[in-house]
Amino acid sequence: MSKTVVDQLRANLAQFTATERRVAHQLLADWPMAGLQSATDLARTTGVSTPTVLRLAARLGYASYPGFQKRLREELAAQLSSPLAKSTRTPGSGARHAAARGGSEFAEAVIRNLRETFANLPPTELDEAGRLLADRRRRIHLVGGRFTDSLARYVSVQLRVLRPDVSHLQDQESNWQDQLLDMGRRDVLVVFDIRRYQPSLLRLAEGASARGARVVLVTDQWLSPIARVAAHLLPARVVVPSVLDSSAALLALGEALLAEVTRRDWAHSRRRMRDLERLRESDRPPST
Repeated sequence: MSKTVVDQLRANLAQFTATERRVAHQLLADWPMAGLQSATDLARTTGVSTPTVLRLAARLGYASYPGFQKRLREELAAQLSSPLAKSTRTPGSGARHAAARGGSEFAEAVIRNLRETFANLPPTELDEAGRLLADRRRRIHLVGGRFTDSLARYVSVQLRVLRPDVSHLQDQESNWQDQLLDMGRRDVLVVFDIRRYQPSLLRLAEGASARGARVVLVTDQWLSPIARVAAHLLPARVVVPSVLDSSAALLALGEALLAEVTRRDWAHSRRRMRDLERLRESDRPPST
């Protein structure tokens, strides 16, 4: 799978000139709408010259700015596609084909997703997000969408073993608002959100960010709109030979965050795990 435009921008930030970096930051901050305007309008918005915008597109490997925009539109179409639109095969034929190959095609796609997810992830993002989650002065809140909330719940349960003040936001949006009231600069909101993005999660993330909370976004390669307010962005590859997206790389990112927390504060995590084991021992019925 080729890199997305976001991957290309983030991977090359250090190589851009100062003015090119301004354009790249504008594209990332207002993704994907900034790149869909004309080169002249993007230059005016960013405060650079039109040739700077054109040079940036060329440095990313595009023969022209319209070619760059064509790629953006293709990614936007993929971002908005429904499960039915993802399959070009006859119903059932994909399943028969995968079964005939013992699922190897699907397994290869999942493995490729995992490799590409971590290959395209700036090390500083995982490191900084892990630092936030390991900071026991902060309260951690996790939430996901219709298909990703199970991942948020899983990570929250594991994280509660390692550190205090961890909550999983659940139920209806109206209940989230009650918890939003208490969020501030000591809070971190971890959101799992993939394509067909959930508007309620965007509203929650915007509200948390406005109150000073740090937002960590675990999303797909096309980026949830929450990226606009996220302090740290962890994109995962999700495409597999199926009408449904894969959560394997999303789960791997969640577990990588857990590993970062234990790495940064192992002494505290070990004490909690030992105390938890003692509690479990005391709950066991006496042997007969």
